[in-house]
Amino acid sequence: MGITNIAPIILDPVPGGKYLVDAMDWVINWARANSLWPLTYGTSCCAIEMMSSSMARYDIARFGSEVFRASPRQADLFIIAGTVTKKMAPAMVALWEQIPGPKYAIAMGACAISGGPFVYNNYSVVRGADLLIPVDVFVPGCPPRPEALFHGILELRKKICSTESSRNPWQEGKARTEDDGDRWEAARKIWEELEKIKDEEMVQARAEFKEKNPEYKSTFKPTRLPKEDFPEVPYVATPVVSAALQPIQKKYPYVAEDLYIKKEDWFQFANFLKTEMNYDYLIDVTAIDWNDHFDVVLQVMNLSDGHKIFAHCSLPRPESPDELPNIPSITAIYPAAEWKEREVYDMFGISFEGHPDLRRIFTEENFEGWPLRKDFAHPHILKRD
Repeated sequence: MGITNIAPIILDPVPGGKYLVDAMDWVINWARANSLWPLTYGTSCCAIEMMSSSMARYDIARFGSEVFRASPRQADLFIIAGTVTKKMAPAMVALWEQIPGPKYAIAMGACAISGGPFVYNNYSVVRGADLLIPVDVFVPGCPPRPEALFHGILELRKKICSTESSRNPWQEGKARTEDDGDRWEAARKIWEELEKIKDEEMVQARAEFKEKNPEYKSTFKPTRLPKEDFPEVPYVATPVVSAALQPIQKKYPYVAEDLYIKKEDWFQFANFLKTEMNYDYLIDVTAIDWNDHFDVVLQVMNLSDGHKIFAHCSLPRPESPDELPNIPSITAIYPAAEWKEREVYDMFGISFEGHPDLRRIFTEENFEGWPLRKDFAHPHILKRD
Protein backbone atom coordinates (compact mmCIF):
# COMPACT_ATOMS: atom_id res chain seq x y z
CA MET A 1 0.00 0.00 0.00
CA GLY A 2 1.43 3.36 -1.03
CA ILE A 3 1.56 6.50 1.07
CA THR A 4 -1.31 8.04 -0.90
CA ASN A 5 -3.57 5.15 0.13
CA ILE A 6 -2.69 5.65 3.79
CA ALA A 7 -3.36 9.41 3.66
CA PRO A 8 -7.18 9.17 4.00
CA ILE A 9 -6.82 6.90 7.03
CA ILE A 10 -4.61 9.47 8.74
CA LEU A 11 -6.08 12.78 7.53
CA ASP A 12 -9.83 12.15 7.18
CA PRO A 13 -10.46 12.14 10.97
CA VAL A 14 -8.61 15.47 11.30
CA PRO A 15 -10.79 18.57 10.86
CA GLY A 16 -10.34 19.77 7.28
CA GLY A 17 -8.16 16.77 6.53
CA LYS A 18 -10.45 15.41 3.83
CA TYR A 19 -9.97 18.62 1.82
CA LEU A 20 -6.23 18.12 2.01
CA VAL A 21 -6.68 14.54 0.70
CA ASP A 22 -8.88 15.83 -2.14
CA ALA A 23 -6.25 18.41 -3.07
CA MET A 24 -3.53 15.77 -3.01
CA ASP A 25 -5.64 13.49 -5.26
CA TRP A 26 -6.21 16.35 -7.71
CA VAL A 27 -2.47 17.07 -7.99
CA ILE A 28 -1.54 13.40 -8.38
CA ASN A 29 -4.24 12.73 -10.99
CA TRP A 30 -3.33 15.91 -12.89
CA ALA A 31 0.33 14.87 -13.02
CA ARG A 32 -0.47 11.28 -13.98
CA ALA A 33 -3.03 12.19 -16.65
CA ASN A 34 -0.74 14.77 -18.25
CA SER A 35 2.35 12.56 -18.43
CA LEU A 36 1.18 9.27 -19.95
CA TRP A 37 4.23 7.54 -21.40
CA PRO A 38 3.35 5.11 -24.21
CA LEU A 39 5.26 1.92 -24.88
CA THR A 40 7.15 1.86 -28.18
CA TYR A 41 5.16 -0.99 -29.65
CA GLY A 42 2.97 -1.40 -32.72
CA THR A 43 1.11 -4.51 -33.82
CA SER A 44 0.17 -3.51 -37.38
CA CYS A 45 -0.73 -0.67 -39.77
CA CYS A 46 -2.39 1.58 -37.15
CA ALA A 47 1.09 1.99 -35.68
CA ILE A 48 1.91 4.24 -38.67
CA GLU A 49 -0.74 6.71 -37.51
CA MET A 50 0.49 6.38 -33.93
CA MET A 51 4.03 7.21 -35.10
CA SER A 52 2.83 10.17 -37.15
CA SER A 53 1.10 11.54 -34.04
CA SER A 54 4.53 12.10 -32.48
CA MET A 55 5.80 14.10 -35.45
CA ALA A 56 5.86 17.90 -35.59
CA ARG A 57 2.61 18.19 -37.57
CA TYR A 58 0.49 16.65 -34.78
CA ASP A 59 2.88 16.93 -31.82
CA ILE A 60 1.68 14.49 -29.19
CA ALA A 61 4.04 16.34 -26.81
CA ARG A 62 1.21 18.82 -26.27
CA PHE A 63 -0.49 16.07 -24.25
CA GLY A 64 2.58 15.08 -22.28
CA SER A 65 3.01 11.76 -24.10
CA GLU A 66 6.10 12.47 -26.19
CA VAL A 67 8.25 10.12 -24.12
CA PHE A 68 7.75 6.82 -25.97
CA ARG A 69 9.57 4.30 -23.82
CA ALA A 70 11.50 1.34 -25.24
CA SER A 71 11.06 -0.64 -22.01
CA PRO A 72 7.67 -1.65 -20.58
CA ARG A 73 9.09 -1.06 -17.10
CA GLN A 74 9.26 2.69 -17.85
CA ALA A 75 5.87 3.04 -19.57
CA ASP A 76 2.36 3.39 -18.21
CA LEU A 77 0.32 3.51 -21.45
CA PHE A 78 -0.05 0.58 -23.85
CA ILE A 79 -1.40 1.64 -27.25
CA ILE A 80 -2.44 -1.50 -29.12
CA ALA A 81 -2.18 -0.11 -32.64
CA GLY A 82 -3.47 -2.62 -35.18
CA THR A 83 -4.18 -6.31 -35.71
CA VAL A 84 -3.27 -8.76 -32.97
CA THR A 85 -2.57 -12.33 -34.09
CA LYS A 86 -2.73 -15.38 -31.87
CA LYS A 87 0.99 -15.97 -32.20
CA MET A 88 1.67 -12.38 -31.16
CA ALA A 89 -0.76 -12.55 -28.23
CA PRO A 90 1.55 -14.15 -25.61
CA ALA A 91 4.26 -11.55 -26.27
CA MET A 92 1.74 -8.73 -25.99
CA VAL A 93 0.38 -10.09 -22.69
CA ALA A 94 3.95 -10.46 -21.37
CA LEU A 95 4.66 -6.79 -22.18
CA TRP A 96 1.46 -5.72 -20.42
CA GLU A 97 2.38 -7.69 -17.32
CA GLN A 98 5.79 -5.99 -17.19
CA ILE A 99 4.29 -2.48 -17.18
CA PRO A 100 4.03 -1.30 -13.54
CA GLY A 101 0.70 -0.02 -12.33
CA PRO A 102 -1.09 2.28 -12.51
CA LYS A 103 -1.19 1.43 -16.22
CA TYR A 104 -3.67 1.95 -19.01
CA ALA A 105 -4.44 0.51 -22.45
CA ILE A 106 -5.90 2.05 -25.59
CA ALA A 107 -7.17 -0.19 -28.40
CA MET A 108 -6.50 1.79 -31.56
CA GLY A 109 -8.31 0.79 -34.74
CA ALA A 110 -11.01 -1.67 -35.78
CA CYS A 111 -8.61 -4.63 -35.75
CA ALA A 112 -7.52 -4.03 -32.16
CA ILE A 113 -11.16 -3.56 -31.11
CA SER A 114 -12.82 -6.53 -32.82
CA GLY A 115 -10.50 -8.11 -35.41
CA GLY A 116 -11.48 -5.62 -38.11
CA PRO A 117 -11.76 -6.71 -41.75
CA PHE A 118 -9.69 -9.82 -40.96
CA VAL A 119 -12.29 -11.33 -38.65
CA TYR A 120 -13.80 -13.45 -41.43
CA ASN A 121 -12.22 -16.54 -43.02
CA ASN A 122 -9.23 -16.18 -40.73
CA TYR A 123 -7.92 -18.51 -38.06
CA SER A 124 -5.11 -16.36 -36.67
CA VAL A 125 -6.62 -12.99 -35.64
CA VAL A 126 -7.65 -12.21 -32.07
CA ARG A 127 -11.16 -10.72 -32.12
CA GLY A 128 -10.39 -7.84 -29.82
CA ALA A 129 -7.39 -6.96 -27.67
CA ASP A 130 -9.69 -6.84 -24.64
CA LEU A 131 -9.79 -10.64 -24.82
CA LEU A 132 -6.13 -10.54 -23.74
CA ILE A 133 -5.71 -7.49 -21.50
CA PRO A 134 -8.09 -4.94 -19.92
CA VAL A 135 -8.66 -2.00 -22.28
CA ASP A 136 -9.61 1.44 -20.97
CA VAL A 137 -10.40 3.34 -24.19
CA PHE A 138 -11.39 2.19 -27.67
CA VAL A 139 -10.51 4.40 -30.66
CA PRO A 140 -12.43 3.25 -33.77
CA GLY A 141 -11.20 3.69 -37.32
CA CYS A 142 -9.34 1.86 -40.06
CA PRO A 143 -6.93 3.35 -39.33
CA PRO A 144 -7.92 6.19 -36.98
CA ARG A 145 -6.13 9.46 -37.62
CA PRO A 146 -3.81 11.01 -35.02
CA GLU A 147 -6.62 13.37 -34.02
CA ALA A 148 -8.72 10.33 -33.05
CA LEU A 149 -5.86 8.97 -30.98
CA PHE A 150 -5.58 12.33 -29.22
CA HIS A 151 -9.30 12.20 -28.47
CA GLY A 152 -8.76 8.77 -26.94
CA ILE A 153 -5.94 10.11 -24.78
CA LEU A 154 -8.16 12.98 -23.63
CA GLU A 155 -10.92 10.50 -22.75
CA LEU A 156 -8.38 8.47 -20.79
CA ARG A 157 -7.40 11.66 -18.95
CA LYS A 158 -11.02 12.19 -17.95
CA LYS A 159 -11.29 8.62 -16.75
CA ILE A 160 -8.15 8.94 -14.61
CA CYS A 161 -9.22 12.23 -13.05
CA SER A 162 -12.84 11.22 -12.44
CA THR A 163 -12.53 7.67 -11.15
CA GLU A 164 -9.20 7.39 -9.31
CA SER A 165 -8.36 8.73 -5.88
CA SER A 166 -6.55 7.69 -2.75
CA ARG A 167 -9.89 6.46 -1.40
CA ASN A 168 -10.61 4.59 -4.64
CA PRO A 169 -7.13 3.70 -5.94
CA TRP A 170 -6.36 2.29 -9.38
CA GLN A 171 -7.07 -1.38 -9.82
CA GLU A 172 -6.28 -3.46 -12.86
CA GLY A 173 -9.42 -4.36 -14.74
CA LYS A 174 -10.30 -7.72 -16.21
CA ALA A 175 -10.08 -8.81 -19.82
CA ARG A 176 -13.18 -9.98 -21.66
CA THR A 177 -13.53 -13.69 -20.96
CA GLU A 178 -15.79 -14.76 -23.84
CA ASP A 179 -15.49 -14.21 -27.55
CA ASP A 180 -18.87 -12.81 -28.54
CA GLY A 181 -18.55 -14.10 -32.09
CA ASP A 182 -19.57 -12.13 -35.15
CA ARG A 183 -19.91 -8.60 -33.82
CA TRP A 184 -19.64 -7.20 -37.34
CA GLU A 185 -22.70 -9.11 -38.51
CA ALA A 186 -24.63 -8.01 -35.44
CA ALA A 187 -23.67 -4.37 -36.09
CA ARG A 188 -24.68 -4.71 -39.74
CA LYS A 189 -28.16 -5.94 -38.78
CA ILE A 190 -28.59 -3.05 -36.35
CA TRP A 191 -27.47 -0.61 -39.04
CA GLU A 192 -29.96 -2.08 -41.54
CA GLU A 193 -32.78 -1.66 -39.03
CA LEU A 194 -31.80 1.96 -38.41
CA GLU A 195 -31.66 2.59 -42.17
CA LYS A 196 -35.12 1.07 -42.57
CA ILE A 197 -36.50 3.37 -39.87
CA LYS A 198 -34.83 6.37 -41.54
CA ASP A 199 -36.31 5.45 -44.93
CA GLU A 200 -39.79 5.15 -43.45
CA GLU A 201 -39.39 8.56 -41.80
CA MET A 202 -38.26 10.05 -45.11
CA VAL A 203 -41.30 8.62 -46.93
CA GLN A 204 -43.59 10.13 -44.30
CA ALA A 205 -41.74 13.48 -44.47
CA ARG A 206 -42.06 13.58 -48.29
CA ALA A 207 -45.79 12.84 -48.09
CA GLU A 208 -46.32 15.61 -45.54
CA PHE A 209 -44.30 18.06 -47.64
CA LYS A 210 -46.32 17.29 -50.79
CA GLU A 211 -49.55 17.68 -48.84
CA LYS A 212 -48.49 21.11 -47.55
CA ASN A 213 -46.93 22.22 -50.87
CA PRO A 214 -49.06 20.71 -53.67
CA GLU A 215 -47.82 23.21 -56.28
CA TYR A 216 -44.13 22.71 -55.55
CA LYS A 217 -41.95 21.57 -58.41
CA SER A 218 -38.25 21.02 -58.06
CA THR A 219 -36.01 23.19 -60.23
CA PHE A 220 -33.18 20.70 -60.07
CA LYS A 221 -32.28 19.08 -63.38
CA PRO A 222 -29.51 16.51 -63.50
CA THR A 223 -26.79 17.34 -65.98
CA ARG A 224 -25.69 14.46 -68.15
CA LEU A 225 -21.99 14.34 -68.81
CA PRO A 226 -21.05 14.00 -72.45
CA LYS A 227 -19.94 10.51 -73.32
CA GLU A 228 -16.55 10.45 -74.90
CA ASP A 229 -15.79 7.79 -77.47
CA PHE A 230 -12.31 6.36 -77.26
CA PRO A 231 -10.74 4.62 -80.22
CA GLU A 232 -10.37 0.89 -79.88
CA VAL A 233 -6.81 -0.14 -79.15
CA PRO A 234 -5.85 -3.37 -80.89
CA TYR A 235 -4.50 -6.14 -78.68
CA VAL A 236 -0.88 -6.96 -79.29
CA ALA A 237 0.28 -10.25 -77.84
CA THR A 238 3.53 -10.01 -75.92
CA PRO A 239 6.04 -12.59 -77.10
CA VAL A 240 6.78 -15.05 -74.36
CA VAL A 241 9.86 -16.61 -75.93
CA SER A 242 13.01 -14.79 -74.91
CA ALA A 243 16.73 -15.25 -75.17
CA ALA A 244 16.72 -16.77 -71.68
CA LEU A 245 14.42 -19.60 -72.77
CA GLN A 246 16.73 -20.88 -75.49
CA PRO A 247 19.56 -22.16 -73.25
CA ILE A 248 16.97 -23.67 -70.88
CA GLN A 249 15.32 -25.59 -73.73
CA LYS A 250 18.72 -26.68 -74.98
CA LYS A 251 19.48 -28.14 -71.53
CA TYR A 252 15.94 -29.41 -70.90
CA PRO A 253 14.21 -30.01 -74.26
CA TYR A 254 10.81 -30.83 -72.69
CA VAL A 255 10.45 -27.35 -71.13
CA ALA A 256 7.81 -25.18 -72.81
CA GLU A 257 7.17 -21.46 -72.55
CA ASP A 258 5.34 -21.91 -69.22
CA LEU A 259 8.60 -23.23 -67.68
CA TYR A 260 7.21 -26.32 -65.96
CA ILE A 261 10.11 -28.37 -64.60
CA LYS A 262 10.03 -32.03 -63.63
CA LYS A 263 10.44 -32.80 -59.96
CA GLU A 264 13.55 -34.92 -60.56
CA ASP A 265 15.20 -31.98 -62.38
CA TRP A 266 14.23 -29.30 -59.82
CA PHE A 267 17.53 -29.14 -57.94
CA GLN A 268 19.72 -29.40 -61.05
CA PHE A 269 17.57 -26.79 -62.81
CA ALA A 270 18.03 -24.28 -59.96
CA ASN A 271 21.77 -24.97 -59.98
CA PHE A 272 21.82 -24.46 -63.78
CA LEU A 273 20.07 -21.09 -63.43
CA LYS A 274 22.55 -19.82 -60.87
CA THR A 275 25.88 -21.22 -62.10
CA GLU A 276 25.47 -21.18 -65.88
CA MET A 277 22.90 -18.45 -66.49
CA ASN A 278 23.93 -16.13 -63.61
CA TYR A 279 20.48 -15.90 -61.99
CA ASP A 280 22.12 -14.98 -58.72
CA TYR A 281 19.22 -13.38 -56.82
CA LEU A 282 16.42 -15.45 -55.29
CA ILE A 283 13.17 -13.47 -55.28
CA ASP A 284 10.86 -16.07 -53.79
CA VAL A 285 9.88 -19.69 -53.38
CA THR A 286 6.12 -20.07 -53.02
CA ALA A 287 3.30 -22.44 -53.91
CA ILE A 288 -0.21 -22.59 -55.38
CA ASP A 289 -3.01 -24.98 -54.45
CA TRP A 290 -5.00 -25.97 -57.56
CA ASN A 291 -7.25 -28.38 -55.59
CA ASP A 292 -6.09 -31.45 -57.52
CA HIS A 293 -2.36 -30.63 -57.40
CA PHE A 294 0.19 -28.14 -56.08
CA ASP A 295 2.58 -25.91 -57.98
CA VAL A 296 5.87 -24.93 -56.36
CA VAL A 297 7.01 -21.63 -57.90
CA LEU A 298 10.62 -20.45 -58.10
CA GLN A 299 11.29 -16.76 -58.84
CA VAL A 300 14.89 -15.73 -59.56
CA MET A 301 16.56 -12.72 -61.12
CA ASN A 302 19.76 -11.95 -63.00
CA LEU A 303 20.95 -8.76 -61.32
CA SER A 304 23.35 -7.85 -64.14
CA ASP A 305 20.66 -7.57 -66.84
CA GLY A 306 17.50 -7.39 -64.68
CA HIS A 307 15.92 -10.44 -66.31
CA LYS A 308 13.55 -12.58 -64.21
CA ILE A 309 12.48 -16.20 -64.51
CA PHE A 310 9.39 -17.80 -62.97
CA ALA A 311 9.64 -21.58 -63.01
CA HIS A 312 7.06 -24.12 -61.80
CA CYS A 313 7.02 -27.70 -60.61
CA SER A 314 3.75 -29.62 -60.38
CA LEU A 315 3.20 -31.97 -57.43
CA PRO A 316 0.21 -34.32 -57.19
CA ARG A 317 -2.00 -34.05 -54.12
CA PRO A 318 -1.46 -37.13 -51.91
CA GLU A 319 -4.45 -39.39 -51.32
CA SER A 320 -3.78 -39.58 -47.58
CA PRO A 321 -4.03 -36.32 -45.55
CA ASP A 322 -1.10 -37.48 -43.41
CA GLU A 323 1.18 -37.74 -46.43
CA LEU A 324 2.91 -34.57 -47.63
CA PRO A 325 3.96 -33.78 -51.20
CA ASN A 326 7.71 -33.38 -51.39
CA ILE A 327 10.32 -31.75 -53.60
CA PRO A 328 14.12 -31.32 -53.30
CA SER A 329 15.29 -28.30 -51.33
CA ILE A 330 17.42 -25.69 -53.11
CA THR A 331 18.92 -24.18 -49.95
CA ALA A 332 22.34 -25.52 -50.95
CA ILE A 333 22.15 -23.34 -54.09
CA TYR A 334 20.23 -20.34 -52.75
CA PRO A 335 20.77 -20.07 -48.95
CA ALA A 336 17.97 -17.49 -48.75
CA ALA A 337 15.53 -20.25 -49.71
CA GLU A 338 15.75 -21.66 -46.17
CA TRP A 339 13.10 -19.37 -44.68
CA LYS A 340 11.01 -19.28 -47.87
CA GLU A 341 10.79 -23.07 -48.03
CA ARG A 342 9.90 -23.15 -44.35
CA GLU A 343 7.05 -20.73 -45.11
CA VAL A 344 5.77 -22.97 -47.92
CA TYR A 345 6.00 -25.97 -45.59
CA ASP A 346 4.14 -24.11 -42.82
CA MET A 347 1.37 -22.73 -45.04
CA PHE A 348 0.92 -25.48 -47.70
CA GLY A 349 2.33 -28.61 -46.06
CA ILE A 350 4.90 -29.25 -48.80
CA SER A 351 8.03 -31.02 -47.59
CA PHE A 352 11.47 -30.05 -48.92
CA GLU A 353 13.91 -32.95 -48.98
CA GLY A 354 17.35 -32.02 -47.70
CA HIS A 355 16.24 -28.82 -45.95
CA PRO A 356 18.52 -28.15 -42.94
CA ASP A 357 15.79 -26.97 -40.56
CA LEU A 358 12.32 -27.80 -41.87
CA ARG A 359 9.91 -26.66 -39.15
CA ARG A 360 7.05 -24.19 -38.85
CA ILE A 361 7.95 -20.52 -39.08
CA PHE A 362 4.66 -18.62 -38.54
CA THR A 363 2.33 -20.94 -36.66
CA GLU A 364 2.96 -22.87 -33.46
CA GLU A 365 4.76 -26.20 -33.60
CA ASN A 366 1.61 -28.05 -32.50
CA PHE A 367 -0.63 -26.25 -35.03
CA GLU A 368 -2.88 -28.63 -36.94
CA GLY A 369 -3.36 -28.23 -40.67
CA TRP A 370 -1.93 -26.10 -43.45
CA PRO A 371 -3.58 -22.65 -43.57
CA LEU A 372 -3.19 -21.81 -47.29
CA ARG A 373 -4.60 -25.08 -48.55
CA LYS A 374 -8.07 -24.63 -50.00
CA ASP A 375 -9.47 -27.46 -47.90
CA PHE A 376 -8.17 -25.97 -44.65
CA ALA A 377 -10.73 -25.77 -41.84
CA HIS A 378 -10.43 -24.36 -38.32
CA PRO A 379 -13.02 -23.95 -35.54
CA HIS A 380 -12.04 -20.30 -35.01
CA ILE A 381 -12.90 -19.29 -38.60
CA LEU A 382 -16.05 -17.27 -39.22
CA LYS A 383 -17.36 -17.92 -42.71
CA ARG A 384 -18.85 -14.97 -44.56
CA ASP A 385 -21.42 -15.70 -47.25
